[in-house]
Amino acid sequence: MGSIQGETMEVTFTLNRREITAEYEEGMSLLDVLREVCLIKSCKDGCSGQGSCGACTVLIDNKPMMSCKRDPASVEGKKVTTIEGLNETEKDILSKSFVKEGAIQCGFCTPGIMLRIKGFLDLHPTSTREEKAKAISSNLCRCTGYQRILDAMETAEEHWQKKDTVILGPPRRAEFFGEKYGMTREYSPKEKGVGDSTHRYKGIDMALGKKPFIADMEVEGMLHGALLLSEHPRAKVIKIDVKKAETSNGVVKIFTAKDVLGKRFIGHIFSDWPVFVAEGEITRYVGDVLAMVVADSMFHARAALDKIEVAYEVFEPVGNPEKALLPNSEKIHEKGNLLGHTFFTRGDVNHALENSKYVIKHQFRTQRIEHAFMEVESCLAISTEEGMHVYSQGQGVHEDQRQIAETLGLDKEDVVVELVSSGGAFGGKEDLSCQAQTAIATFLLKKPVKTILTREQSLRIHPKRHPMTMNYEVGADEKGKLTAVKLRLIADTGAYASVGAQVVERAAGHSCGPYYVPNVDIDAKAVYTNNPPCGAMRGFGVNQTAFAIETCLNLIAEKMRTDGIEIDDYDIRELNILREGQRFATGQKMTKTVVGLQKCLDAVKKVYKESKVPTGIACGIKNTGIGNALEDTGRVLIKILDDEQIEILTGFTEMGQGLFTVLTQVVTELTNIPLSQMKVKSISYPNTKCGMTTASRATALDSMAAKYAAEKLATALQTKSLKELAGEEFLGEFVTNFTVKPGTQVDNPVTHLAVSYAVQVAFLDDNGTLKKIIAAHDVGRAINPMAVAGQIEGGVHMGIGHTLSESFPTTRGIPDSLKMRDLQIVKAKDTPEVEVIIIEEPEEILGFGSKGVGEIGLVPTAGAVAGAFHQYDGKWRFELPIARK
Repeated sequence: MGSIQGETMEVTFTLNRREITAEYEEGMSLLDVLREVCLIKSCKDGCSGQGSCGACTVLIDNKPMMSCKRDPASVEGKKVTTIEGLNETEKDILSKSFVKEGAIQCGFCTPGIMLRIKGFLDLHPTSTREEKAKAISSNLCRCTGYQRILDAMETAEEHWQKKDTVILGPPRRAEFFGEKYGMTREYSPKEKGVGDSTHRYKGIDMALGKKPFIADMEVEGMLHGALLLSEHPRAKVIKIDVKKAETSNGVVKIFTAKDVLGKRFIGHIFSDWPVFVAEGEITRYVGDVLAMVVADSMFHARAALDKIEVAYEVFEPVGNPEKALLPNSEKIHEKGNLLGHTFFTRGDVNHALENSKYVIKHQFRTQRIEHAFMEVESCLAISTEEGMHVYSQGQGVHEDQRQIAETLGLDKEDVVVELVSSGGAFGGKEDLSCQAQTAIATFLLKKPVKTILTREQSLRIHPKRHPMTMNYEVGADEKGKLTAVKLRLIADTGAYASVGAQVVERAAGHSCGPYYVPNVDIDAKAVYTNNPPCGAMRGFGVNQTAFAIETCLNLIAEKMRTDGIEIDDYDIRELNILREGQRFATGQKMTKTVVGLQKCLDAVKKVYKESKVPTGIACGIKNTGIGNALEDTGRVLIKILDDEQIEILTGFTEMGQGLFTVLTQVVTELTNIPLSQMKVKSISYPNTKCGMTTASRATALDSMAAKYAAEKLATALQTKSLKELAGEEFLGEFVTNFTVKPGTQVDNPVTHLAVSYAVQVAFLDDNGTLKKIIAAHDVGRAINPMAVAGQIEGGVHMGIGHTLSESFPTTRGIPDSLKMRDLQIVKAKDTPEVEVIIIEEPEEILGFGSKGVGEIGLVPTAGAVAGAFHQYDGKWRFELPIARK
């Protein structure tokens, strides 16, 4: 193998109790040597050598260290230990503690965290929870919110010195339903079935790094791809000169726009995003792809990028969405800079405001935020006789299939897309990243190609959370009852459509929160700029408007107190929450299940009313399913295999939320087939077609589809054994298509399949530090209570970052930083206690009464935390992240 910058070198060290000598090239890190030379895939690359995430943690002479920052020569003669090198007892204790306590979601960060814990437990037989949190704070987890990782540390600690086994029973924090407040759960699940806290599907394998992600996969004859991105957010590409790069070490081929066989512009809804920007065209952001290098190694491919010479004519970028709407603004796209416009009215808002006792008028601003999923985007494509088999970690295998086939000029059926473990997504993997380019290279070369983005490229390419400017006018009568809401919203949707118009539509539809408002006037715009694209991110626009409307309620309550009226922030919410038959912001009439919101308020009333510290409260509402006149579909296919195993196939993505676990629970509930006989996979077969894994809908829709499929299987099992059914298939489909767009003129404009409700209470200490959040959530039916609690805790953690610290600023279209540490993700030691109270008010139409939980976890958080800070210092916050002092 040739070198990148210098000669091949050697290092000799002890790896997992065996001395080895490894050859490596200059520029490689210890992590690169472990993964690419030694083929140890349990240590992950989450930050591309920034030393920011901890996924690469190994033990060097028994001390936890990040391998991505270390020169291979630094371990000469030393002992390096990965998860594979722990003794069987240590692996058993750590992995089972994580599984037992629900500390695994996507699993990408888990091996690194477990090694950090191993090093800590060896030196600290006992410690406080605060000391444990501090010990793991150099490792990031974007899924869990750390609460259950700390539980796993406590469980492991109990067994570490004695080295005895961990029993996979209930978690140590198993009071999910408000038992400490005298509440009880009415539903009694059967073991491993619906409603039981069944342990994570493949959880032990995930903990030990045995469940591969795309970056871990190796295929014979595989080549490696690397993408060249635009240096400028708005510039004409004069020439792309690849001659020098073509002669670089290991380069096989360089691809540009001229190599695209089919459609060059792709996208979910609008095909406005180029696979490659061609010479003579104008770039729209710094994530635009200009070329792709394919070489014999990842290092050679990336090194050759520096030798591609691009000539630009640079223009001033369009960076401000308000200015982008002006008639004299440069157009980002030929059709103009307005991507989407949602508007609807009900009643006479101006008259209602004029006659309101209290009127609040304020502007609210929220920031752009990066998803920071731990696994960067990647893809592996393999040519087949029929066409192409693509391994993806996107959020919709069928949507990936459609766009890849269009790019290749193939029929959709000629492309099969299979989901490989997704290391977190949160909406950020809905759009194609490197899949289309990788498929093109594979198709033309007839060889397997794997592409892995660097963290810096990931930050540049995929869409973010929308920055929004929201001008609210809210009225209330003398008793505090809301009379009107008027909103003018502008969102910076960045360079390409993604699902930006739909995010803004959702923000508008939820603009009144979970409150009854008789008069509404809503106008919301998604505007193109040369900033990074914005699209789906957990909350999907709702948490931005929730922050604003919740603050408006607090402002009204304060005005009433100034007038001598005895009302607190709890009272004004209870006074205004939606009731059965009343209309949501879009005009949809609420069903009887809206009582779940009152039950959430009831659950926290006593603790809020009796609090002696600065305390904030906020309510939340979030749709389940896409709705808004689009179809919501779940499909599950159960295949009976020859070895009395069953394979459960779907088109939805498992990305840490626990969907695969839920599907096994549904099937065992109805068939009594043990979980050990089940395999689950997401793949783009015609009869598994679902939409994107978004809108908190996968569990709610697929649990119903799985129910239908399992019922068919259960009927067949009445007359035949599983062995006799080998080769047969049982399909379950659940299709809903009865929703309408906001503004539709009908008596009951049903814009959403169902909605979830939440109330969160935030507590500060006397120093103004956020110490605890109580989150009461109506989830319909908790199919897996431990997974539900984990989703809420993770959502709250992301909401805390959204509120207090996280941001992804740009200057003239260019990100201010591409370092993970500058994202200001809240670390374990700074994460407050989160207490979850699950409320079950079963939904009428979705699987087993379930409804969405993945997104609503962060919807009320900003409002509750901002309210607590106002209680602390009397200052109002109208911008996120909030100023704490």
